[in-house]
Amino acid sequence: MKNRIAILIEEKYGDMRSSEKQAADYVLAHMDKVRELSLEKLAANSGVSQPTIVRMTKALGFKGYKEFRYAVVEQLAGSRKEDSRANPMYGYNLSRKDRLEDIPGKVAVTSQMMMEETLKNLSSEVFKKVIGALKKARIIDIYSVENSNAVASDLLTKFLYLGLSCRHFDDYYHQKISAGNLTSQDVAVGISYSGYSRDTVEVMKEAKKSGAVTIVITNFRDSLITKYADLVICTSQQQLFYGDAIFSRTAQMMIVDMIYMGLIVSDYDRFCTVLDKSSRAVRDKAYSSL
Repeated sequence: MKNRIAILIEEKYGDMRSSEKQAADYVLAHMDKVRELSLEKLAANSGVSQPTIVRMTKALGFKGYKEFRYAVVEQLAGSRKEDSRANPMYGYNLSRKDRLEDIPGKVAVTSQMMMEETLKNLSSEVFKKVIGALKKARIIDIYSVENSNAVASDLLTKFLYLGLSCRHFDDYYHQKISAGNLTSQDVAVGISYSGYSRDTVEVMKEAKKSGAVTIVITNFRDSLITKYADLVICTSQQQLFYGDAIFSRTAQMMIVDMIYMGLIVSDYDRFCTVLDKSSRAVRDKAYSSL
């Protein structure tokens, strides 16, 4: 498991400046050395200025570098050493030599690391804007193809439970027609791991042209689909083994859960009331416990 300082850095990473990210990357890679480094040494080792180090620590919620280093020392003192066998390379390759009994552990650890990488790429400011746009949308259209349809279906279900007016079409022509009829009061959500799925890109282009707020969930920040996005949520930014078929859904489903919980927290009373009503509506579809 990641220690508390590492998780804190990953949570704030998306909102940092590039120079602050450079310092944060060094800290994440050399956590055990940081406790012994002065401000001057850490700045030199990470290739940034001392004020950048101070800004990074303040972005993490500390008063300055001294308090940050104390926190690192305290964290390391209480951390248990991890078994190196639990940390295979991120994005491992399968071969005929792999043992069947090793697969569950490798997939679990790879998924965990992909989710941690996603957290680093998520800007809290962008996340707030996404929640704000969805909460006030007249209509929310979700666009996807192939593997991303599973994620879109989960997002649709969660939006419906919250009482939001939402649609998801599997047919490209239906998507294109609906996108062309959106307005500035609406939101279009495009889900594409690669960012180059032709149908999803074209539909998001149409939604953007219609004036809708466009939100994209993708793995690559510079992919084609982001050209038509007002708000971009990136997942890991790592190219994994058959990533679009296996691990892409892991991070995308986590994003869906973040959005769902973010909406609830943004207007707790409103959405909890709707959730109670939605739960009652489907309660008769579940067997009662014996």
